[in-house]
Amino acid sequence: MELAIDIEAPWPAGDWQALADRAAAAAAAVAPELANPRLAASLLFTCDAEIHALNRQWRDKDRPTNVLSFPMLGRPALLALALDGPPELLGDIALAHETCAREAAARGIALADHAAHLIVHGLLHLAGHDHDRSSDEAERMEAMETMALARLGIADPYRSGA
Repeated sequence: MELAIDIEAPWPAGDWQALADRAAAAAAAVAPELANPRLAASLLFTCDAEIHALNRQWRDKDRPTNVLSFPMLGRPALLALALDGPPELLGDIALAHETCAREAAARGIALADHAAHLIVHGLLHLAGHDHDRSSDEAERMEAMETMALARLGIADPYRSGA
């Protein structure tokens, strides 16, 4: 998967592209539909104010959140997507720095580890997984996240209290 990344203040300097690429590879390992080489996604590292505006505009929620996902390709189309052909935009993901940093600090984990978790989470949403549909889907999605994060050497965020 090709990831186009835009990093805005207040995200600190770091190799966010490499982190996102590793997170995408880990997500594709547990959700093979994400391994299609035609897929492209955009990833915006931004601030709480921007996420708040997006959340209000697109989800009618008047508050910031840690990550937002905007799918462009429905799950049936994703699953039917041939391996050969032009690029296909899977969707967009945006992460809010202040919320992510606050959550990471509260859990005693590195910001990069929490960001990797949220990138995996966002990619699974782009692939059509949705923890809000049912408790069974939530458990499946959490299990997939945990397996992907284990591939990155990141502890299970659901068992460790993170």
